[in-house]
Amino acid sequence: MMGGVPQPLRALGAATAIISGGMLALSLASSLTMRTLRAAADAKRKKVALPCGVCRGKGYYICKLCKGNSTIEWSPLYDPVVINPCVCPTCDGNRVQKCLNCLGKGYN
Repeated sequence: MMGGVPQPLRALGAATAIISGGMLALSLASSLTMRTLRAAADAKRKKVALPCGVCRGKGYYICKLCKGNSTIEWSPLYDPVVINPCVCPTCDGNRVQKCLNCLGKGYN
């Protein structure tokens, strides 16, 4: 043996690679299977479910904190002289927020 990797270490490395690759493949396959099954169940549930009464089936509604303005008025120490406009922390300036009743799905 001249400057190479010993045979037992080479065999151990190959076995480790095969086992790791197999575990990765099984993990990927199970993740894809679960995602497919969950999507099928959601599609089936959506067909028979009633629309959400809070968001009327949209999955979102106008932000209740900023009332759709995307900013709020904020004062660091309740100083009425210094009032700063800030991005709404509830909707992150998007003007709408996900319905908390249906979690954004649009149905119950």
